[in-house]
Amino acid sequence: MPIHEDVTGDELDKEVKQELMSLPKTLAEDVAKNLVMVAKLLDEDPEQAYAYAKIALRLASRVPSVREAAGFAAYAVEKYSEALAEFRAARRMTGLQHLWPVMADCERGMGRPEKALAMAGEPEVQRLDKAGQVEMRLVAAGARRDMGQADAAVVTLQSPELASHSVQPWTARLRYAYADALLEVGREDEAREWFAKALEADQNGSTDASDRLAELDGVEFVDALDPEAEDIDDEADGIDVDDAPEAARTPDVPDAETDTDTDADEDADTDGGRTRE
Repeated sequence: MPIHEDVTGDELDKEVKQELMSLPKTLAEDVAKNLVMVAKLLDEDPEQAYAYAKIALRLASRVPSVREAAGFAAYAVEKYSEALAEFRAARRMTGLQHLWPVMADCERGMGRPEKALAMAGEPEVQRLDKAGQVEMRLVAAGARRDMGQADAAVVTLQSPELASHSVQPWTARLRYAYADALLEVGREDEAREWFAKALEADQNGSTDASDRLAELDGVEFVDALDPEAEDIDDEADGIDVDDAPEAARTPDVPDAETDTDTDADEDADTDGGRTRE
């Protein structure tokens, strides 16, 4: 598979590069580039990321970071059994526990919430950092909901981290999960409050808290480019689109001749207007 021209492999973290040093130089470079492609595509095109991860895995299956990347790529395309196998392999190689929550979530994905819930009570959880423990709490709450225990899910999410006013990378997701759990048990007013708190903490747009708030407030967003949405707007204004005069339904078509000076000015105005991805 093609590697993007701007990818060199140097984009990887220092720890990953250190692991790849066990490989021959050319092989290490190839693996590094494929791992970078996995990271670049994981969110926007998980199927492609999965394909690059399989290449890296074929080239260097004994490198822990490769197994971990393969696990996350499989997880992103909902191949939970495969993801769990890769995470277990990476954990055996390193002895680290940071993959424990996502391993439990794989159990949920495979339809085994009871197993995920049991993992939440294992000693490994105590060895996780704060972010990992919060992630484990989210997985446990999700498992409770999978099992039809919505009230227990609410209780599971109640924690010092939820009550804290400090905003951490996981704060928005934790508040959002709590709001969603509250809504499921019919506590709509409280749910709205926590969706608002989630939005307040969501600096990276990791949740759709704003949409959920709008839904609770009865606000409906309409796509301005949708023809059916235009008809709805016209009907709301008392206009029958079919009976409207032709001039009202057909936009003006500009003459074939154009003012070249105006075009040049417009080109000058828009030159250099670029956006970041």
